Amino acid sequence: MRRPVAIVTALVLFGEAVGIVLINAVLATVAENQNMSLAGMDPDAMSAGTWAMGGVSGLLLVLCGLIALIAGIRDRAPGRAGRIVLIGCAVVHGVLGAVTVGLVGWAAFAFMMVVLALLVLTLLSYGPETRADGIDGTDDTAGGKTAPAPAQGGSGGSGLRPTAP
Repeated sequence: MRRPVAIVTALVLFGEAVGIVLINAVLATVAENQNMSLAGMDPDAMSAGTWAMGGVSGLLLVLCGLIALIAGIRDRAPGRAGRIVLIGCAVVHGVLGAVTVGLVGWAAFAFMMVVLALLVLTLLSYGPETRADGIDGTDDTAGGKTAPAPAQGGSGGSGLRPTAP
């Protein structure tokens, strides 16, 4: 099930990247055509900043989508940098979801939470492997985890010492 989730996550992020670029293109065009400024700022700077923000946001969403797509195609967990990028993307979607519920409405909030859920599900499904590699392929440990080796004390015995005098 983890391959389809990663591929769907990638497709949703690609679609979101296109949407963010288009929204910022409209905002930049409106700001430029109406000579809007904020606190005396140059209208051309407002327009250029909106174009830049749209482009950078779109590129970052495409990067996150590519990481999820590669994980889904290879059926292997992304590397450390890829996981950090996906975690950052999930955090941004959580924060923006909280902001959009007040500014845009519940439909935008629901979309942001669906994307957040897909990112988290992708990260969790490609988490660290917990299976022990046994000789016959079976797992005798509880929960699939092996117990750590007991500590060896210097005087023999169990190696446990009281922590308080």
